[in-house]
Amino acid sequence: MLNLKDALFAFILVALLILVGRLIHQKVRWIQKLYIPESIVAGVVALVLGPEVLGAIAGSGSPLANGVFPESIREVWSQSPGVFINIVFAALFLGESIPHPRDIWNKAAPQVVFGQSLAWGQYVVGILLTLLILIPLFGIDPTAAALIEIAFEGGHGTAAGMAGTFQELGFPDGADLAVGLATVGIVSGIVTGTVLANWGRRKGYVQSIQQNVAEPEWFEDYTHSETPQIRRARSRLMRNMLIDPLSLNFGFVGLAIAIGWLLLQGLIWIESVTWGIGGFEMMTYVPLFPMALVGGIIVQLLMERLGLHPLIIRPLMNNIAGVALDIVVVTALATISLTVLGENFGSFLLLSVAGITWNIFAFLYLAPRVIPSYWFERGLGDLGQSMGVTATGILLLRMVDPDNRSGAFESFAYKQLFFEPIVGGGLFTAAAPSLIAKFGLVSILFLTSGILVAWLIFGFLAFGKQARRARKSEKGIE
Repeated sequence: MLNLKDALFAFILVALLILVGRLIHQKVRWIQKLYIPESIVAGVVALVLGPEVLGAIAGSGSPLANGVFPESIREVWSQSPGVFINIVFAALFLGESIPHPRDIWNKAAPQVVFGQSLAWGQYVVGILLTLLILIPLFGIDPTAAALIEIAFEGGHGTAAGMAGTFQELGFPDGADLAVGLATVGIVSGIVTGTVLANWGRRKGYVQSIQQNVAEPEWFEDYTHSETPQIRRARSRLMRNMLIDPLSLNFGFVGLAIAIGWLLLQGLIWIESVTWGIGGFEMMTYVPLFPMALVGGIIVQLLMERLGLHPLIIRPLMNNIAGVALDIVVVTALATISLTVLGENFGSFLLLSVAGITWNIFAFLYLAPRVIPSYWFERGLGDLGQSMGVTATGILLLRMVDPDNRSGAFESFAYKQLFFEPIVGGGLFTAAAPSLIAKFGLVSILFLTSGILVAWLIFGFLAFGKQARRARKSEKGIE
C-alpha cells in the first residue's frame, strides 16, 4: 500500500532526473540542436534505468530485474500523469487577458481554420488508416484511430492523461502507444519544422526579417504583458496578505480544477437521467483535464468581473503548469511499456508516418490557401503545435520570425481560445475514444470528415481570394 513517503521520494527522484536531463542536454550537441526538452531526456533516462531496458538486459534472476527504481516508486509514477495533467490545463488561461471574442476572431480566424483543419484531418487519416489497414492486418482496437490526434495535437500530457480512458475502454495498450506517438511527434515536428524553415527561406516564402535563432522564451511574453496599473492593483490587493503569491495562485488552480470536477459530475448526472438511461455512456469516460480547462476560464472571467484578476500572476501560473507538465512527461515516459510498442510496432510505425505525412501536406497545400498574410510563419507555428506542444509551435515561429513582425505570435495565442477547449486535448479529444467505441469507426469518420470539410469550405470562402491575391503578389515580387 502506498504512503506519503513513497510519493515524496518518487517526486524527489523526478527532480533528480530532471537535473540529469539538464546535464545531458548541456553536454550532447544533437539534443540541443533538436531542442528536445530536458523533461523528455529525463524521462528517457528513467525508462532506460527501469525494468523495460535495464531490467530486460539484466534478466529475471538479477537484482536489477526491475531496474533501479522500487516498485512503490514506479506505482506513484504510473498514476502521476493522469493527476498532474489537470494542473496543466487548469492553468492554461488563468492570468490571460481574454479580449472580446469578436476581436480575437478577427485576428486569429485564418489560423483557427488551419489549426482546426489539421486536427480534424488527423482524425480522418487515423480512422481511414485503422479501417483499411490496421484492423485487417494487425487486429488493433478501433479506438487506435484517435491516437494521432491525441498524441500529435495533445502532446505527452494529453496522451498520458488519457490512460484511464483507454483502460476503461478495454485498450490499455493505447496509453503506451499514445505516449510513444507523442515522442515521435515532438521530435519529428522540430526536425521537419527546421527543414521547412530553411526551405522556406530559400524559396522566399518567409516574409519577415530573419535573425539568428535564439532559445525559445516563455509563452507569456507573447500572450500577456502586465501594465503598471495591474501591478499597482496587485500591490493594493495583496497588502497585509500573509500568504506566498505562489501558494495563492496554486489556490486558483485548485479552484479551477474543483469547478471542472463539478461540471464533469453535472454532465455525468445529466447523461444518467437523459440519453444515458438507454445504456449510452460517454461522459463517464471523459477525463477531468478538459473540464479543468473550462474551469480555469470560468475562474479568470469571474476574477475579472470582481476586479480581482491582478491577484492571478501569469508568470507564476506558467511556473506551476511548467512543473506539472515536466512531471507528466518524465513519469509518462518512465512508465511506458516498450513491450507494448514492440507488440504493436507495425501499427505504431504506420500511425507515425500517416500523422507526419498529413501535417506536412496540410502545411504545404492548405496553409497558403487559407492564411492570407504571412502564411508560412503562421502556418509553421500551427504545424509545430500539431506535432508536439505549444512550445514547439512557438519555437518554429521564432525560427522564421524572431521579432514578431508578422504578428503571428498574437494570432497563435488567440487561436488557442477557439482551439484548446475542443481539440488538442479538449472536449472532443477526451471523448473521441468513447465515441468510436460506442458508434463505430464509420459513423465517426462521417462526423469528422463533415467537420473537416465544413472548416475547409469556410476557410476557402472566407480567406481563399485574399490568399490567392497574396500568393500572386509574392510571385510578382520574386
